[in-house]
Amino acid sequence: MRTLKFGGTSVANAQNIKLVLEIVKNKAQDSQLMVVVSALSGVTDLLLEASAKAASKDNDYKLIVAEIEKKHLEAIKELIPVSDQSALLSHIKRIINHLETLLDGCFLLGELSNRTSDTILSFGELCSSYIIAEALKQQLPNSIYKDSRELIKTNNHFGKAIVNFEITNQLIADYFHVNTAQVTILPGFIASSTDGNNTTLGRGGSDYTAAIIAAGLNASHLEIWTDVNGMFTANPKIVKQAQPIEKISYQEAMELSHFGAKVLYPPTIQPVLNRNIPILIKNTFEPEAEGTYISNEINYQTNPVKGISHIDKIALLTVEGSGIIGVSGFSKRLFEALSNENINVIFITQASSEHSICIGIQNSDAENAQSAIDKAFELEISQKKIDLCTAEKNLCIVALVGENMKNHQGLSGKMFSTLGKNNVNIRAIAQGASERNISVVVNERDVKKALNTLHERFFEDNTKQLNLFVMGVGNVGEKFIDQIHQQKKFLKDNLKINVRVIALSNSRKMHFDEDGITLKEWQSALDNGEVANKESFISKVKELNYRNSIFVDITANEVVAQTYDQYLEQNIAVVTCNKIACSSVYSNYQNLKQLSRKYNAPFLFETNVGAGLPIIDTLKHLIASGDKINKINAVLSGSLNFIFNNFNENASFEDVVKEAGVQGFTEPDPKIDLSGVDVARKILILIRESGYEMDIDEIENNCFLPQECMETTNNEDFFASLKKHSSHFEGILAEAKAKDSRIKFVASFDNGKASVGLQFIPKESPFYNLEGKDNIVEFYTDRYVDQPLIIKGAGAGAAVTASGIFADVIRIGNV
Repeated sequence: MRTLKFGGTSVANAQNIKLVLEIVKNKAQDSQLMVVVSALSGVTDLLLEASAKAASKDNDYKLIVAEIEKKHLEAIKELIPVSDQSALLSHIKRIINHLETLLDGCFLLGELSNRTSDTILSFGELCSSYIIAEALKQQLPNSIYKDSRELIKTNNHFGKAIVNFEITNQLIADYFHVNTAQVTILPGFIASSTDGNNTTLGRGGSDYTAAIIAAGLNASHLEIWTDVNGMFTANPKIVKQAQPIEKISYQEAMELSHFGAKVLYPPTIQPVLNRNIPILIKNTFEPEAEGTYISNEINYQTNPVKGISHIDKIALLTVEGSGIIGVSGFSKRLFEALSNENINVIFITQASSEHSICIGIQNSDAENAQSAIDKAFELEISQKKIDLCTAEKNLCIVALVGENMKNHQGLSGKMFSTLGKNNVNIRAIAQGASERNISVVVNERDVKKALNTLHERFFEDNTKQLNLFVMGVGNVGEKFIDQIHQQKKFLKDNLKINVRVIALSNSRKMHFDEDGITLKEWQSALDNGEVANKESFISKVKELNYRNSIFVDITANEVVAQTYDQYLEQNIAVVTCNKIACSSVYSNYQNLKQLSRKYNAPFLFETNVGAGLPIIDTLKHLIASGDKINKINAVLSGSLNFIFNNFNENASFEDVVKEAGVQGFTEPDPKIDLSGVDVARKILILIRESGYEMDIDEIENNCFLPQECMETTNNEDFFASLKKHSSHFEGILAEAKAKDSRIKFVASFDNGKASVGLQFIPKESPFYNLEGKDNIVEFYTDRYVDQPLIIKGAGAGAAVTASGIFADVIRIGNV
């Protein structure tokens, strides 16, 4: 003998009801069934709305009644043959007429009592169950309808009546002892008091009805059929990676359902737990899926955390003061004050000093609770022994649940550190003595991030999801996206890093996809995106509030560089090849570093110097290990090295500069490279990362360009000026040949002074054979005194720069 319950989505319409009938027919082949059904989807809400409108003398309640009637009549016409519809249509119309009479009374009186409300709300289940029973009889003649009000008896606590199990169990046993029907259809949610009034069992009460019936019959199983594949490790609407839980204990299921797992109504478990009747959560729309099996078994071999759940719209009330310490009866008075106002306490925590106590309640109860508490402790408040009660709204409780958590050390630490790394502030903490539940209160805006971060930590094989917001998709940006696309599977399989590009932007368009942009089609997605706007881009990134968010700047734009602080303050990491921020005024550079540390948001800019070469990373390791940088010599411009390596009698200076631009070695404005500004920025960044304070105007820039070239305002005029002054550049080349040297643009730092400029490099120098677009850096330190530490390699180009940016992203993933 089995009890089945089908919820509102399962019986939302005729199409869904047909699926229910098919499931019932299959199940009835090998077992006698008691089938409890909810109201058609949305009907209970419509009844509540109609009640409120009638009581407030709003005639629109009649329109709602008409809508309710229409929903049921349409279901009848699709489920029942025309020849058999007449009696059922008449029955439903009689029920609707009765409903309208009650609502007319509410309208005339201008009020709605709890007793009348329960009667009105019962009509949803009364209609749906009768229609489904008649439809089932068409296919299984040995099926009957039974009114639950005749079996389940309660007190007169209207709205959420308390069941009298002694009478109820006897009525259920007596009825089903003589009932031989193959299937019995019963309405959920509704009952009647021992003196004959209609009562209800609370929202979600259809689950409870099914559990009461199952317990009364000592059924073999209770099956709850809904629209998901069981209980999940987290809310799948918020956590896309959430997985169905195969097996779970009664206690774990109760904790999860209490903390918002809406697939199961919390009181459901108690009646069947007492009889040790397993519960099976199944999906009406995927009946072959395994679902979740709830029993008294505890599996000690699996993950000790069974699920992560939450309750939103929470207010945290705090009562504190010296008058609490050591005073017996304080807690009794506090909770009594709330109980008298019928306010449910969801969360409790108290400091060990007894100086303060925090309680979590629903947002809607906050003002009433504050008033009740302040009134209860009016004397102590007037004597300044206790402060006025404070309330903080728009919070959320997040809970880790697992029966076996008590046998595993460090779970609390993992939970708190995981949230802390993502800048989720914990307002309060509670853990029961059973250690089955660890609960924290966080800001409501952080709940999505908190749930996803914790789920990633405890359920996803420790795979870390990185959410990228990329600005700048030119040559380097395009290579960067290609590299992510190519390496995505490798990173996930080998490094447990899942990289998603959530947003892309260039100077014209921007595009967001909350589930991640399909990288095969990113160009068309961006072309069809909205108009680019830096302010709205930042706002959208903040609004999404994703865990492990990374803003990737692949521009050379000063305005973009000025936005880094806004990202870091929101715990959003910044990865950039844009040198402007780190070479801006020292106070701004220092502020960005401090924000990175304060908000635990990495600020990485390896590609600021040497493209993909590990120059800054090596420098950081030297400093962290206690070494000191005393002197730096470097060729830091791959573009200038390319230009002077290829400039000869057969290639004009102007043509070589143009070719460097075509190859992607120069900035969009090549004057930035040739003027020495770009190299000055790079050596400045190395100086600052070495621990020295310096600004760019302190660096001596020995520019080799004629003044007229420097004064141009666009690329066309700049190249024209290079051509005009070709003899100047040929003279530099001739001087180098005369000295049997090669031309290099060198950056130097020594004894607190820095300079950049052209140098004629002799053959014995390690800089002489620097080919193509290569860079080289010499670090002289306390440890590397006579022979410097040398880093050498390709220092320009879209592919190597993109790989350097990608490496910074991976560094964040490995943190």
